[in-house]
Amino acid sequence: MGKRVRKAVFPVAGLGTRFLPATKANPKEMLPVVDKPLIQYAAEEAVCAGIDVLVFVTGRNKRAIPDHFDKAYELEAELKARHKETLLSVTRDVLPSHVTCVYIRQAEALGLGHAVACARPVIEDEPFAVILADDLIDDEHGAGCIKQMVDLYSERQCGVLGVQRVAEQDVDKYGIVDGTAEGERVWDVKGLVEKPSPAEAPSQLGIVGRYVLQPSIFEYIEETGRGAGDEIQLTDAIAAQAHHEPVLAYEFRGTRYDCGDKLGYLQANVEFALKHHRLSGAFRDYLQRLAQKGFEP
Repeated sequence: MGKRVRKAVFPVAGLGTRFLPATKANPKEMLPVVDKPLIQYAAEEAVCAGIDVLVFVTGRNKRAIPDHFDKAYELEAELKARHKETLLSVTRDVLPSHVTCVYIRQAEALGLGHAVACARPVIEDEPFAVILADDLIDDEHGAGCIKQMVDLYSERQCGVLGVQRVAEQDVDKYGIVDGTAEGERVWDVKGLVEKPSPAEAPSQLGIVGRYVLQPSIFEYIEETGRGAGDEIQLTDAIAAQAHHEPVLAYEFRGTRYDCGDKLGYLQANVEFALKHHRLSGAFRDYLQRLAQKGFEP
């Protein structure tokens, strides 16, 4: 029996320039969707998949992330003194007590492949997940995208890439899978093409920010030179790996919101607010009134 996936890497060293000035002093991963930051949604997704070691690859000005997952003594004492038990529970229960957080500094931003390689001393020889908090994925069935992928990994014992079908005109924004269908939602990856033109794209299966990887990927990252953007690309390493080992692409069930993009971030806030246990009714009424006005300011 193969090793289970119990570790996840969160590359969070990026500058978040598309959200300046909001991200000048605040990490983009701490941007809230309704009442939780993006990084918490990502961490909860990992925990839902049975992962109990969260490895955050951070950079400068990212102190807010470890602070968020740490114990807030003063805040908890204040809430307790005011008998605000619900808020106290929300503050304390950001992560279950059995989950361990590890923080590694990426001294220089050299790309996603390099960020993943920084986690090697913690991952060692175990399979692991990679989760990009920018991609908020809502699985209405509650299992979570990474849980779906971990289940597939447990069955097949090989790397799994999370993919979604993208519009033909948008293929140049993604790494695109070249592969053959193996069954429902599963493809055997033969190669990857980074941001091809529509005419050159081998499919419309775009890779999103979810991966389950074998530890051998570290060897391929070491051998990978700088690619697009003069950075060490994780997709280049996976493409090389796919020539020697099986790698699968999995079309996950759920809705992805690109929260690295302002429009996608706004869409996520609207959709999550409409499902919020306290806000949904009042927020829906507000949107209906706004629609009746014709959305005029």
